[in-house]
Amino acid sequence: MRRNLATPGGVTISVATLESPAPVAAVEAIASIGRFAASRGWVPATSGNFSCRIDAAHAAITRSGVDKGNLGAADIAVLAIEAPVPAGVSAETPLHLARYAADAGVGAIVHVHTVAATVLSRLDEAAGALRLSGFEMHKSLHGITTHESDVDLPIFSNAQDTQALARTVEARLGANPRIPGYLLAGHGLYAWGETMNDARRHLEGLEFLLACALEERRLSR
Repeated sequence: MRRNLATPGGVTISVATLESPAPVAAVEAIASIGRFAASRGWVPATSGNFSCRIDAAHAAITRSGVDKGNLGAADIAVLAIEAPVPAGVSAETPLHLARYAADAGVGAIVHVHTVAATVLSRLDEAAGALRLSGFEMHKSLHGITTHESDVDLPIFSNAQDTQALARTVEARLGANPRIPGYLLAGHGLYAWGETMNDARRHLEGLEFLLACALEERRLSR
């Protein structure tokens, strides 16, 4: 929603504000994935963020600087997908909202800071993608039915201007990307799905693949 504020100079401005509290089901879904990721050590030092779609126009997302392994209703904000981002939420919120706006089939988005995602995204940043080939775990990703495949996981350079970064990401991904995830260089992994369970499966599958790729590089040195 929006509300009007009067500045000291008497000028009235319209600003974006937080929507109503998140539905119980959304809080439970986000808290559950937060506990799962924290148990794996994937969201250190309050990093990462999680969200789920509430309806066609709204999404619930974790606030900035909160412990992702111990999330409650007060740690989750409801935002309008097409509205400006208000203060008090994660700086990476535009990346979530842009994905929901681009693809109505996306119901949940997860973002973690794992060692494998962070290191490999730096190593292959110049290539623009990380190629994973021949792994059985490819079949954890929606639409892939054989290990005899290549998974090209997009990599984007990190940026502090996340509004501009979201535009860059969506311009490359398009409305229906083959792989439900991407890497931010030196930052971490984003994954999504139709439901939170789908997003969790994609997250876990991609993280396993990244760990395998990192180990292969270590052993081949």
